[in-house]
Amino acid sequence: MPLTLHAALIPSWLQVIDSVDAMIDKAAAFAAENDMSESELVQARLIDDMLPFSYQVKSCWGHSGYAIEAVRAGEYRPEMTPPPGTFAELKASLDHSRDVLSGTTADELESIAGNDMVFAFGDKYRREYTVQDFLLSFTNPNFYFHAATAYDILRMKGVQVGKRDFLGATKVKT
Repeated sequence: MPLTLHAALIPSWLQVIDSVDAMIDKAAAFAAENDMSESELVQARLIDDMLPFSYQVKSCWGHSGYAIEAVRAGEYRPEMTPPPGTFAELKASLDHSRDVLSGTTADELESIAGNDMVFAFGDKYRREYTVQDFLLSFTNPNFYFHAATAYDILRMKGVQVGKRDFLGATKVKT
């Protein structure tokens, strides 16, 4: 049986969204145990010119649930509101992605996979894709980049997360 676009993306995105969500819980517990403000972790960066943890988590939403909403419309414009400022708000953005992804069917994605898709940033930058190519070659790598960067920031700050925390619940044969 051929692999569907849904099977190639949605289950793995849900797996990593759950793992990022659980890492936020660990970050909140770490902050409480170490008398650290929530904002110290939410605003933490790997390096000064890199965006903070909050942006990384927001981008996990942007390159999963928001991306699915965008391909339905045929156009993706980066969502430019400031990132959420609390652990609860970050978790809510992941909940929204989880809801969108869980409501996306294989038939729906297959029916739009070959449709035209535009990525536009302001009025000066525009790239044209098919939905499938946009999701597989642009959104999917970005999703994993931001999830890994969120993990890296927490590790750098001392939160006890490891590879199993990043991987989350893998799908094993039963």
